[in-house]
Amino acid sequence: MPGPTTIEGFAIISDDGMLADANRQIPPALVVEADQKFFHDSLERAAVVVHGRHSHEGGPRADTRHRLVATRSVPSLAPHPALPKALLWNPRGASLAQAWATLGAPAGMLAVIGGAEINQFFLDHGYDAFHLTRVAGVRLPGGRPAFPSAGTNPTPEDLLRQHGLRPGPRQMLDEVAGATLVTWSR
Repeated sequence: MPGPTTIEGFAIISDDGMLADANRQIPPALVVEADQKFFHDSLERAAVVVHGRHSHEGGPRADTRHRLVATRSVPSLAPHPALPKALLWNPRGASLAQAWATLGAPAGMLAVIGGAEINQFFLDHGYDAFHLTRVAGVRLPGGRPAFPSAGTNPTPEDLLRQHGLRPGPRQMLDEVAGATLVTWSR
């Protein structure tokens, strides 16, 4: 039966653990070319992308992917109004298995790309891996955190550790931007 073979999360955050500023906008300092390449290359392996209503990966192939848009605006599942390969999904009204079957996607990786609440949902339900890029020197006071309870205390890394994930080696993605990537896995 088709479904996720792995669940992998992706986020780029500021020094203070934020995905976006207080207006839910991603500032230019968090758009790092090397991270964007890693992210888009990774999404090429995804069978389904899931995100909240304020998140979207962009890029030339974004609208060709199977996608679940997590929202409370529907009781369970509904067709997306603009994207034929997407569904609106309320995780409280339909299971991931039901959503995947309705979507008609093949088995494969589920790529979780945010925001904070959908990141938390899958943190609670079990990531196989979480790819966390951190940009040194960027602070977004009052911004949107990677997880609802994350920020400087506890950090996103603290929460990943508390949920049984272990950090892999730190990779320097862009020395000038101070962007490093750590993949956390089980």
